[in-house]
Amino acid sequence: MTAPLPAQRSETAFADFKLPLMRDAAVAEANRCLFCSDAPCVNACPTHIDIPQFIRKIATDNVRSSAKTIFESNILGMSCARVCPVEVLCVGACVYNDLEQPPIAIGKLQRYATDMAFEKNWRFFEAGKPTGKKVALIGAGPASLAAAHELRRLGHACTIFEKRATIGGLNTFGVAPYKMKADRSLTEAEWVLAIGGIEVKTGVTVGEQVTLQQLEQQFDAVFVGAGLGADSALGIPGENLPGVYGAVAWIEHMKLTKADMSAVKSAVIVGGGNTAIDASRETRGLGVRSVTMLYRGTREGMSGYQHEWSAALEEGVGTAWQSLPIAFEGTGRVQRVKCVKLDASKRPIAGTEFTIEADLVLLAIGQAKLGDMLGSLAGVSVHKGIVKVDAHGFTGRAKWYAGGDCTNGGKEVVNAAAEGKAAARAIDAAIMKGAARA
Repeated sequence: MTAPLPAQRSETAFADFKLPLMRDAAVAEANRCLFCSDAPCVNACPTHIDIPQFIRKIATDNVRSSAKTIFESNILGMSCARVCPVEVLCVGACVYNDLEQPPIAIGKLQRYATDMAFEKNWRFFEAGKPTGKKVALIGAGPASLAAAHELRRLGHACTIFEKRATIGGLNTFGVAPYKMKADRSLTEAEWVLAIGGIEVKTGVTVGEQVTLQQLEQQFDAVFVGAGLGADSALGIPGENLPGVYGAVAWIEHMKLTKADMSAVKSAVIVGGGNTAIDASRETRGLGVRSVTMLYRGTREGMSGYQHEWSAALEEGVGTAWQSLPIAFEGTGRVQRVKCVKLDASKRPIAGTEFTIEADLVLLAIGQAKLGDMLGSLAGVSVHKGIVKVDAHGFTGRAKWYAGGDCTNGGKEVVNAAAEGKAAARAIDAAIMKGAARA
């Protein structure tokens, strides 16, 4: 079904940035929770996990029931416990912040419960009685996995079409290894698929081996969870030099293979988002002595999370704010980046050109949007590559639904999980309208 991961991968060099809680620490932390009746942490979670409930169950040592509470809302609760930016979601909303006390470590408690569920191979859900309905899902990332699992609980047969040889999407290929490694993502994907009745066809590109029209004809509904595409380019001289890569492509290479970093002494990461921060921390973690994040804006204006950037600073990542690369230079491969300073309006300032040495340049300036793949379908609205959907993932064309990065432009795994599940329920309502369940 999916290709195995090679044993030699650069990502294995990284240890967990946030260490897991042991039992006594988890129980003690759970007992700090105030179990708010109107818990703001629940509203801050896109999947609306009943956080006070699952924490209370940890406090009483009922970890199995705690894990079930989490998975009822978010079947990807194990990975989300690791990769969610809890500092700006549930933990950021904890009432202890207003009391000027340390907030509850919700992410670590969620990891404690879900890791135990995986360790003990607890199973909580079964497929529903067969409805005779079939749903196709495009992409085998978080949105499609969450949608397929919910659809199976409702009794519908599912077929996932994935262009890669390996499943898991962003969790497998893009998550920083100090948060979660690729093999852990595959373990979760296999755990989700163990509900049964979900066929996964890898190495199949929709639009080539199978057309949109064929999917529409052969299935009762189609869910598009295609994620995002290739790294964006700057279009400046020297961009095709060896040593200049898209950050997402490089991160995937580093996570799935053994990247040769022996000749890299200095790296420049272009961008100011979370991908740029991750790439900066990863290159430092692989032994690159000098890592500079080059961003056209200010620290206050960067889209990357401030808590992630603070960690990058502690790890020795340098910065060049309000700076723009104008050329990559070198003989045979990239050796330096020619830059110019920008004013407050992000316009080049004459006479401010400077260079930074770099054996490796990673471009983290965005990714292509894949919504245009649906442009031929009447009734589907696509704007700048983003598929427009309603609150339930409906595209406007009968049978067609979408969720995850291809609709939100690139948010968190937890958003994809929430959108996939919401779309699954909308699909169920649509294809079962007027039909009786067995």
